[in-house]
Amino acid sequence: MPKVILEGYVLVADSDIAAVKRELANHIQLTRQEEGCLVFEVSYDAKNMNRLNVYEEFISQEAFNLHQQRLSGTEWGKVSSKLEKYYKISGND
Repeated sequence: MPKVILEGYVLVADSDIAAVKRELANHIQLTRQEEGCLVFEVSYDAKNMNRLNVYEEFISQEAFNLHQQRLSGTEWGKVSSKLEKYYKISGND
């Protein structure tokens, strides 16, 4: 089964920056602990502090789906629902 790769970025409105800063570290830590998470990188863009660059790898579509389901009930899920997301999702053997 191919792994799932998500790459792209999110844009954070000025009004949401405090909430993102408050929740992001916990979100990263919890995601990296998920079974099936291979890589999870989120970083502030060097030229635009309202942009977060995102790169994720999960061992399978199932692991990626479980990650998405876990998010829906978290504080990060609420915060990130307001963000503009620009992602490309692909599989890689």
